[in-house]
Amino acid sequence: MHKTLTIARREFVAYFNGPAAYIVICLFLVLMGIFFWNPFFLVNRATVRQMFDMMSVLLLPTAPALTMGLLAEEKRTGTVEVLLTMPLRDTEVVIGKYLGAVGLLVILLVSTLPYPISVSSLGHLDWGPVMASYLAVFLLGSTMLAIGILTSSWTENQLIAFFTAGIICFALWIANRFLPFVPQGLADLLEWICFDYHFMSMLRGVIDSRDVLYFLSVIALSLALAFRSLESRRWR
Repeated sequence: MHKTLTIARREFVAYFNGPAAYIVICLFLVLMGIFFWNPFFLVNRATVRQMFDMMSVLLLPTAPALTMGLLAEEKRTGTVEVLLTMPLRDTEVVIGKYLGAVGLLVILLVSTLPYPISVSSLGHLDWGPVMASYLAVFLLGSTMLAIGILTSSWTENQLIAFFTAGIICFALWIANRFLPFVPQGLADLLEWICFDYHFMSMLRGVIDSRDVLYFLSVIALSLALAFRSLESRRWR
């Protein structure tokens, strides 16, 4: 566990050693401000529902951008070979890098707190659904980061990792849009695997263990596949 946390700390600090973290956070907050505050005053009650809707959309490109180089760049430069020859398990490398990205996601979400605080100063804001929505965004973002880690383990090209992760996340996001065009049995499956279905359920303020389990399952599966992908490099 100590080695995993060491890798996580290194990756987290690496984001802030360069411009990546600052650019992502600034762009995220600016876009949030533009798309949230413009229509906010058209609503007759204190609500931040639109903010979380916008956050989920912005995560679609943000999560792949944060993870595209975590393993792909290591493979391109050959430093992954150094990692694999060190007394580290592949699981420690994958989970450590993943936790480093999750740490930046937490910073990103915390930086948005001034928005609901500002709204609460303008009227009564129910903080229960707000906290549930933050949990929903955290789980959604963590799931997208896990998928980004997986695609980064498949290639040495960061752009390929970015677009592959983006396509997978987008496909899982809009899967329920095709429900009217597929048989009932397949429709139930598409609805269940869709990010939006579970995310919107939690956004209503209802924390269903099935929704939480879904996101945790996708995270575990993605990290397990990334581990297998990295492990196969040893065999070659």
